[in-house]
Amino acid sequence: MKNYITKIVTFAILITTLISCSVSKDIETPKDAFPENFRNASVSSDTTSIADVEWKNFYTEKDIIKLIDSAVARNNDLLIAEKNIEIAQYRFTQSKWGNVPQVNLFVNASTSNPSDNSFTGMNLGQALGQKHIDDYSAGASLSWEADIWGKIRNQKKGAYAGYLQSEEVKKALQTTIVANVSRGYYNLLMLDAQLDIARQNLRLNDSTTNIIKLKYDAGQVTNLAIQQSEAQKLNSEQLIPLLEQNIAIQENALSVLTGSFPGAKERSIRLSALEVKNNNAIGIPSALVSRRPDVKSAELALKAANANVGITKADLYPALRITAQGGLNSFETSSWFNIPASLFGTVAGGLTQPILNNKRVRTQYNIAVAEREKAVLAFRQQVLVAVSEVSDALVKVEKLQQQETFLKEKVKTLQQAIKNANLLFQNGLAEYLEVLTAQANLLQSELELADLKRQQLTANTDLYRALGGGWK
Repeated sequence: MKNYITKIVTFAILITTLISCSVSKDIETPKDAFPENFRNASVSSDTTSIADVEWKNFYTEKDIIKLIDSAVARNNDLLIAEKNIEIAQYRFTQSKWGNVPQVNLFVNASTSNPSDNSFTGMNLGQALGQKHIDDYSAGASLSWEADIWGKIRNQKKGAYAGYLQSEEVKKALQTTIVANVSRGYYNLLMLDAQLDIARQNLRLNDSTTNIIKLKYDAGQVTNLAIQQSEAQKLNSEQLIPLLEQNIAIQENALSVLTGSFPGAKERSIRLSALEVKNNNAIGIPSALVSRRPDVKSAELALKAANANVGITKADLYPALRITAQGGLNSFETSSWFNIPASLFGTVAGGLTQPILNNKRVRTQYNIAVAEREKAVLAFRQQVLVAVSEVSDALVKVEKLQQQETFLKEKVKTLQQAIKNANLLFQNGLAEYLEVLTAQANLLQSELELADLKRQQLTANTDLYRALGGGWK
């Protein structure tokens, strides 16, 4: 019996191998989705990109590396993404068993008591001398569907695409977290710098207020001058707790990213000591599909959609199913294991074609085709977003550098203006309002310069992330 079943299954597999074919044609990733070059970038065929650099080599500040290390190891969103990868891997492993026959062992025992007036009941007593029938069975059952139209093969492809997609989702999440940690750290350094500027300006206001008071005592200015000077001093004093508040909030945000409870963050470097890198290697747009996880994920979504079209199309065609059952059967326990008399076996095979539910199956196929068309459009949209983000980052890097040149010159001019205003005011050649105005302008410009430095550092991070860097 066992040899007979083996021959039937082997023959079916051979037939399947010979006649199996793909009933649907896959749609490839559209090649025209990518431009030749990024906007604001010089025309180049160089495929090297800063995205190929590991984040530990892209960021050189030890404090950032320490924070990112903690985020990569302990961020809860990343840990959830790892679990999603594990689940997808289980599903893919399960899909590999699609071609393997389903085999089940069984042991059954039953008894029935027919009516004495039934045909079975009347003859049972004459034949066996009892009023009930016992039945005992033990054996194995087999069920197998031949993959004639590639349905099971497409199920494997879809599960594999889903597994790879879950990995890309984790990579995309890591690039965002790495970028957010670096942005948060740069923001923290900017707030530190602005706090120092506010305190320096407060000391400058104290000095100016003392001079105005001496002028008032000498009758050279009115009480209004003292009031305006003290009001400007209070302005600087109010700025200090605001900046301290923002520092604490930024530290708490970094704690969440790094998977720890709120606490102070170590800073061993000042904003002014950081160097803004000039990252020229950006590669070509078509390389984004291999570097940016979200673009790769969109490509894998198209592959999964292709597989689903194949699965639903295969449902429209006849399915070849083979079932077999064999083992021991007896109506008496004493002869249950009497071999070979108790042996039994059945083998069945047939084609099934959907008829009444054909409309429903075809509708599922039409939906799968529409979903695939959506996947193509989603891929194009993701490429547009990716290319736009790279172009945005490039123009930021370029224009922020130009703004820095002008703002540094402005701060330098205002610093000299304050020195001149103080000298002129002490010698009675300038009004106190000119001194206060110069101090207010310098405070604002120095705060802007610190923020501009932070924007430059962040723009480099944005470019690195936009190109797909941060997951290696």
